[in-house]
Amino acid sequence: MAYSVGYVIFGAKSDMKDFEVLVLDGAYPSSVAMSRDILDAASTIATKLRLPIPTWGLYSLYGGSVSLRDGIRIDTKKLPPRPRQTHSVCVIPGLGSDPESINARMASSQGQHIARSLRRHLACGGQIAASCSSVFVLHAAGLLDGRRATTTWWLAPTLARIAPHCTVDADRMICADGPIVTAGAAFAHADLMLYLLRERCGPQLSEHVARMLLLECRHAQAGFVIPEMLASGHALVERLTQRIEAALPRVPSILALARDLCVSERTLARHVRQATGNSTKALIQRIKLRRARALLENSRMSVERVAEAIGYRDATALRRLMHKLGAATPGRYRASTNVAVA
Repeated sequence: MAYSVGYVIFGAKSDMKDFEVLVLDGAYPSSVAMSRDILDAASTIATKLRLPIPTWGLYSLYGGSVSLRDGIRIDTKKLPPRPRQTHSVCVIPGLGSDPESINARMASSQGQHIARSLRRHLACGGQIAASCSSVFVLHAAGLLDGRRATTTWWLAPTLARIAPHCTVDADRMICADGPIVTAGAAFAHADLMLYLLRERCGPQLSEHVARMLLLECRHAQAGFVIPEMLASGHALVERLTQRIEAALPRVPSILALARDLCVSERTLARHVRQATGNSTKALIQRIKLRRARALLENSRMSVERVAEAIGYRDATALRRLMHKLGAATPGRYRASTNVAVA
C-alpha cells in the first residue's frame, strides 16, 4: 500500500509538513500535548527504524504564544499560506468551549479567517482532522454538510440539531469521511492521532508508537457513555434513566415506562430523541451496557451471570450488545481490571 505523505526522509528537508497542528485559543492542553508527544515519538521511532520520518509543527493563525485552558500557554508558528497543492493534514485539538461559544467565535473576523483557511486547505487537496468540541469549528466552516462525523458523545445531540445535513454518529470513536476525520471526547484525540499515523505513515510506525506510549486503538465511545449525562439535564429523561436503572434486570416495556412517567410512548420518544439524539430503545441498551461493564470490571461474576443481571437470557446477547455499542467483548472489559497490587 502507498502512503501519500510529504516526508522528510533521513534528514532531507521539505517545505511541506505532513501534520500541521492548528492550536486555537482555549484548546485543551491535553489534546495539544497528545498531538505533540505522539508526533514527536513517531519521528523518533521512524529514525530508529529507518522509516520515512513524518514532519510536523504547531501553528496558529498569527503565530506566537497561544493561550490554552487554565492559563497554560504554548509557542506556535504562523500558519503558512496554502499552496496550490498540499497533502498535509491540519489537526485541530479539542477546545474547552461550549458549542455556543465556538459558534460566536467563528462568526467573528478571526473565526471567518480560520474558516477560509480550512476551506482553502481542503480545496488544495489537504485533509482536516478535529476532535471533541473542535468538530463544531468544522461545522461553522461549512465542512460537515453531506458528511458523517462524530464528536464528544454528550454534545452529539447539539451537533445533530445545528447541523441537519451532517450524519452524526456519536457511537464512533473515529469517523473518517473523505478528507474530513473527526473524533470523540477529549482523550479520543490520541485515537485520532494514531489513526492518522496509520493511514498516512503505515501500520508499522503507528503500532510502534502505540506500544511505546502505552496507547490502545479504540473504535467506539459508546461503552463510555454515562446515561445521566446524556440526558443533558432533561428532567423527564433523567427520571426515565433512574427508572430503568432501578428496574434492571427486568426493564418494563417502553409503553409501560411511558405510562409510569405519565406521558405517551410517542411523547417519551420525542423527549429522549431531543435529549440524547437516540431512541428510547438505544438509551435502554446504553444503560444495560454500563451495568454490564461495571459488573465485569468490579466482580467475579461469569459472563453468563452478568448477562442475566441486565435481563438477557444468555451471554450471546450480551456479546452482541457489546460488539454493537462498544466494538468490544466481555473479556476485554474484564482484562482491563487485571492489575497487580503489591
